[in-house]
Amino acid sequence: MTIARPPTLPEEIPAAPRPSKYMRPRRYFSWPAVVIGLIMGLAGGLFYAWNVNPISEVDTAPWQLRQEDKNHYVVAIALSFAHDGDLNRVQERLLQLRLNTDPIQYVADVACDLASGGYVDSSSGLSAIRSMMVFYQLQGRSGCADTLIELDTDEPETQVLVLPTPTLAPPASKTPTPIRNDRATATPSTLVIVPTSPPQRDFVLVSVNTFCDSELTGIIEAYVQDFNGDGIPGQPVRVRWDEGDDTFFTGLKPERGPAYADFEMEEGKGYTVEMPGLSDPTTQPLVAVPCTTDDGEQALTSYRVVFRPVN
Repeated sequence: MTIARPPTLPEEIPAAPRPSKYMRPRRYFSWPAVVIGLIMGLAGGLFYAWNVNPISEVDTAPWQLRQEDKNHYVVAIALSFAHDGDLNRVQERLLQLRLNTDPIQYVADVACDLASGGYVDSSSGLSAIRSMMVFYQLQGRSGCADTLIELDTDEPETQVLVLPTPTLAPPASKTPTPIRNDRATATPSTLVIVPTSPPQRDFVLVSVNTFCDSELTGIIEAYVQDFNGDGIPGQPVRVRWDEGDDTFFTGLKPERGPAYADFEMEEGKGYTVEMPGLSDPTTQPLVAVPCTTDDGEQALTSYRVVFRPVN
């Protein structure tokens, strides 16, 4: 008798492993890594933009300035008017601010703000505000600066000295003349003597440096700074050459800062630079001679001069 064998059992299926945190499938996207990457990228970009290769603003329009820089711009305009009296030029510059109010009254309002703060603590600031007051008062405007600051209208004191002028006897003639006193008689005559004093220098030229730049070729860059190195707007700078001279003012190119003013030279000519009535001129002429930039381009030598108050 044949005994039937039981059917072959299939191989036992191994049990599934227990889930473990070390065996979870990997994900290719991690929010923490994205956040850390963004922070590092932002920090690196700011460091590069602020320290390695900062952006230089050029051709900034006056209406794009901050309020503080607009005030400096208005100060420079008023001082320029005090120098040349060109009202049309003043109006053109004020219109560049794109104001929604009367531009002349705006000058009065700026003078009011400056007179109410520490701007009047320096003699240059006080002089600037007085120039602004003269400008807007001539145009029939007023502001609070009129009550805070008095205009300096005192004229220099003069002394009148009366000296005797001798009158001599007439020469002898054939016609008898009555007998008269031959002694000289004194006729009063006036002679005005204005007291003078040696000129006082308020600023001194502290540095003159040269540079070669194909974009700023043959330029005299003038900077007028205070004791702390901060720019002073509205200060006159004069350039002289054989055929003439030109006076310009700091602060009229606000994108370069309140201390800045410039002048374009002609090749081969020599120029002296000074602050008229405030400093001595440069001892050596500044000459625009050809130069080669670091990139091998041809240009004219430019100069950077800095004026600061006398200690």
